Formats: sequence, structure tokens, C-alpha cells
Amino acid sequence: MDLNGKTCFIFDLDGTVYLGDRPIQGTVDFIKRNLGRKEIFFLTNNTSRNLADYAGKLARLGLEAGVERILSPLLPLVEHLKEQGIRRLYPVGNASFRAFLRERLPGVVFTAGGACQAVVLAYDTQLSYAKLAASCLLLQRPGVRFLSTHPDLICPSARGPLPDTGSFVKLYEAATGRLPERVFGKPDPAILAPLLRRFRPEEMVMVGDRLSTDKVLADNAGIDFILVLSGEARRADLAALERQPALVVEDLGGY
Repeated sequence: MDLNGKTCFIFDLDGTVYLGDRPIQGTVDFIKRNLGRKEIFFLTNNTSRNLADYAGKLARLGLEAGVERILSPLLPLVEHLKEQGIRRLYPVGNASFRAFLRERLPGVVFTAGGACQAVVLAYDTQLSYAKLAASCLLLQRPGVRFLSTHPDLICPSARGPLPDTGSFVKLYEAATGRLPERVFGKPDPAILAPLLRRFRPEEMVMVGDRLSTDKVLADNAGIDFILVLSGEARRADLAALERQPALVVEDLGGY
């Protein structure tokens, strides 16, 4: 695969650029070498942090990206809430998630009352039984909509895999019989819509560590995929794939 022909690089974060607070140095070095030479963006499904949080974390790794280079399910979620006129909702998310919604949706009302229009599920690192109970009661009302930021079952960490939003969805299905009507983030190509309007698919490449989200997103968007073996996927997993990644590496340190 000729990386010189690629104009736009989209990097997953967890498991690709870093693992927890530990940088994946080869890939970080590749990004540093190419910042300013290539159009580089960062994409995460993790909605426990907002865009400014991720820009700050990248800056601590020496990667000055800015919030305009961060792609997250938070962006298409907010657009959907605006389009649907949803202003009264119950957020199952942490303080960072709630702050982002208040910033991007002036006038939004968080409520478990009778006028609630939707339950919005994010990666809630402050999840409590009280939140689960309130949201499950809301979802027993047919008129209350159910939205989720992303489908990931686990979130990688330096300590090991942690339960993520997809795991929470299984709990809601068991308790209420309902599944989200819309799940944002990878592998839905809508998360790449701003880039697909700017670049031709052949100019773009997705770099990630997960086959179920990163690779499927690339396939859905019609762009090339580089698998890095620094996170979830292992080389043995490739045998089951119908379509192989364009490139498989430990990290991008050698490029």
C-alpha cells in the first residue's frame, strides 16, 4: 500500500494512538512526522469525554490537533437531536457528556418527567442504579425515543477491557425489551460525512485496531483500512475476514 498517495488519514484513538495513558509510540511518531503534510483527523467512539478533552489529551502527547480535528458520535448525535426537535431528554452519560450537550444544544432540558422526548445513552463512567431505573421507566412509555451514541461492547484500557455502551444496551433490552432506534458512531459512515464531502474515497485511509468497528466503518465508507495490532485485534483474527485490510502492522513506526 502506497501511503504517499493518501491525503486524508483518520486515526482511531483508544488502542491505536494510545492505550489508557500510554502512547503507542510508533504511531504517535508517524503522526508527528506527517502533521502539516497530510490532513490528519482523530476518531473515537468513546463518549465519556468530549472533543476538548481529547484535544487536550493529544496535546499532552505532543500532537497539537485542536477540536476541529476530532470526530466523535457526539457530533452526529447533536445534529440528529436538532433535526428531530428533541430538546427535553434524559441523558445516561457522565458530567463531560452532559456538559457537551448543554454547550451544543442551548435550551436543552434534562428531565425524567412526563414531557421527556428521548433517553440518550452514552458511555457513562458514572453510571448508577438511579439512572438505570429512571431511564428504564421512561422507556416503558412508547412515545419516548431511545438513542445511543455507539455500539462498542467494551472499551480498551491499560487494565483490560471495560464494559462500554453496547453492553449497557443489552441490559436495557433485557429490562425493557427495547433497542435504540439509532446508534451513532463507528461503523455508521455518517460519522465521516464531513470528510467524505471534502476528499475522494481513494484519498482517504482509516487506521484502527478494531475489526468490528474501525474496519467495518472503512468498508462501509468505501475507503482503505490499516489494521494496527496495538489494541484489540490479533493477526489470527484475519483468517475469518472476507476482505483483508490494505495493510497490517504492529504500529506505523516504520512508515
